[in-house]
Amino acid sequence: MTMLEITKLSHDGRGVGRDATGKTVFVDGALPGEQVEYTVKNNKRRYIDAVVSEIIIPAAERVPAECKHFLVCGGCAQQHISHTAQLAAKQQSLLEQLKHFGQVTAQEVLPMLTGPQFGYRTKARLGVKYVIKKEKVLVGFRERQKSYLADIDSCKILHPSIGTKIDLLKQFIATLDGYQEVAQLEIAVGDDHLAMIVRHMQPLTLKDHNAWLALAQEHNFDLYLQGAGPESILKVWPEDNSYRLSYSLPAYNLRFNFHPTDFTQVNPTLNRKMVQQALDLLQLTKQDKVLDLFCGLGNFTLPMAQLAESVVGVEGSEAMVQRGYENAKLNNISNVSFYAADLTADHASANWAQQTYNKILLDPPRSGAAEVLPLVAKFGAQMILYVSCNPATLARDSGILTQQFGYTLANIGIMDMFPHTLHVEAMALFIKA
Repeated sequence: MTMLEITKLSHDGRGVGRDATGKTVFVDGALPGEQVEYTVKNNKRRYIDAVVSEIIIPAAERVPAECKHFLVCGGCAQQHISHTAQLAAKQQSLLEQLKHFGQVTAQEVLPMLTGPQFGYRTKARLGVKYVIKKEKVLVGFRERQKSYLADIDSCKILHPSIGTKIDLLKQFIATLDGYQEVAQLEIAVGDDHLAMIVRHMQPLTLKDHNAWLALAQEHNFDLYLQGAGPESILKVWPEDNSYRLSYSLPAYNLRFNFHPTDFTQVNPTLNRKMVQQALDLLQLTKQDKVLDLFCGLGNFTLPMAQLAESVVGVEGSEAMVQRGYENAKLNNISNVSFYAADLTADHASANWAQQTYNKILLDPPRSGAAEVLPLVAKFGAQMILYVSCNPATLARDSGILTQQFGYTLANIGIMDMFPHTLHVEAMALFIKA
């Protein structure tokens, strides 16, 4: 063990210091301002990977972790840091990456959007494995920076309808004939109830099928079984032929139906605040024609349609396009159109690309929107609102929009969609210069 002074946090949440030789040391579990003793995990040529073994002088921002599994489980990474300090670090990281990768500075930093710190996560894939050495079934997330499942019996960040039932699921699966054949549980929670998709590597015995059915009935969740690829997913309870959960945006009197495997935001409270902020920034009127790229099932499309003249949503998945139309019909909204298109390809000749738009919303995946930005620029939209889940690609794309296409970064702010994790969600508004 060796003592070290920690000077900053790395982008992945580890403390950073330099040893006596000047070599950079990344210490998992350490915070800026602390003096710690560390144990080396991997001594590489240019840096050292290490883990805290003892905290000699703690940082003022250090707090006790709420979850007893925090030091082992990789489901979250920052419960040892005060929430205020987490937010400050995420905002600083975002602004630094904007400056470093995009050579751009925002005119205004927006107030941070925050919500519940625990019990917020409504979507998750939980690994399942029987561990011979432990003679027990494990259910949950993987250990920190390892491929092994963490041995947990509850989860503080998951919605309580599933987070408090990890131990129950472990004990239940251990009673099955095929206790070694269950590979994963995919969880989705709507406003009203929970759905669970059980991925099993071999066909269930009749006994196991009935046991899962009884568990779903007793604990009131929708049960799906998946014996092969996604096309094999079959709902077995309730027997209502409805493959939908739902969530709402009360401020707009909107309700969205979704399949448990559909992409939806994992934090309902933050989603509502995010949509509200997006519409406040866009200042939509009945004269606006809006393009919503990477629109999913219409999370932004439909509330924007209530305020604009028309909205066109474009999404890579045909299934999500159909979901968009389904939700438009559900909410009696007719001034929307949805198109399926791979937005990394050239679509300049597509029907939707031949229309005119004065405001555009982008909500791309982690890879960002660089490929579609030249097409976006051709529209000459007055405003572009960019919703990001990756500060690095947001910074890159901000540089493209400001330096190549004549936009000004007017506003930017973080959204605390994933408290206690390293994920940084942000929203940026670009105005045509």
